[in-house]
Amino acid sequence: MKDRLREEYGERPLDSRRDPMHELISTILSQRTTHADEEAAYQELRELGDWADIIAAPTEAVAHAIRRSNYPESKAPRIQETLRRIRDAPGGYDLDFLRDLPVKDALKWLTDLPGVGVKTASLVLLFNYHRPVFPVDTHVFRINIRVGTIPQMSEQVAHRALLALLPPDPPFLYELHVNLLSHGRQVCTWTAPKCGECFIRERCDAYRIYDGHVPSFSEKPARKGKPKPGPADGAHPRSRSRSTS
Repeated sequence: MKDRLREEYGERPLDSRRDPMHELISTILSQRTTHADEEAAYQELRELGDWADIIAAPTEAVAHAIRRSNYPESKAPRIQETLRRIRDAPGGYDLDFLRDLPVKDALKWLTDLPGVGVKTASLVLLFNYHRPVFPVDTHVFRINIRVGTIPQMSEQVAHRALLALLPPDPPFLYELHVNLLSHGRQVCTWTAPKCGECFIRERCDAYRIYDGHVPSFSEKPARKGKPKPGPADGAHPRSRSRSTS
C-alpha cells in the first residue's frame, strides 16, 4: 500500500513541520477539529502571549481564544495544566530530552499530561524526534479498518496493532502516515467515500463486502449482494492482518 500511496501523493521526507511545543498544543487542539480550525485556534491562542501568559490567563479567555476548536471549554483547562506541568519539569518548555528517552518512557511521559493521548504523543515523537512510532488518527484508523489491515478495534489499540505490522523505520512510518492522511481527506472519507476514484479499492475488504457501495464509517447497512469468496480457511476478511507496506 505504501508504494501505491507514494505514486499518488508523492514521496514525503521526514522533516519537522513545526517546533515540539507547537506540535503538542496544536495536536491537542486538533481533536475532533478540522485542520483549518486547528490552525486558527492555535494562532489566536498565541495572541494571548507566551506559554507563561497562557498559563496565567483566565481559563475563559483561553477557551474563547480556541473557540474554533471543538470542545474549547474542556481543552482550555487541559492545555493550561499541561503547560504548567511542562514548565515545572526539568528543562521547562524544552522537550528535547524526549529524543534520548526510551520510546516507551517518552510515550508515558507525554501521555501522563492532561489531554495528551497516544496519538498526540506519537505525532510529537515521530514528527519532531524521528522516533519509531506510528500515529493513528481518524483517517489512518478508518482506512486500515476498511481495507482490512486490522480487525475492528479501538484507535488506542490500533497504534500497537499497526506498529507491530510495520518496520521500525521513522521515514517509512512518517510517509505512510501523511499519505494515508491525504487519502482519508480526499478519497476514503468518513461519509460517502469516493470508491470509484480509489486506487487501492481492489485490495479493500469494505469495497468487496459492500459491492463497491461502502457506507459512511458509522453506518452498518445490509451488504449489497453476496460477498465474493473470502480466504481459503473461511475466515472473515477482517480477521486477518494485511501488511500496509
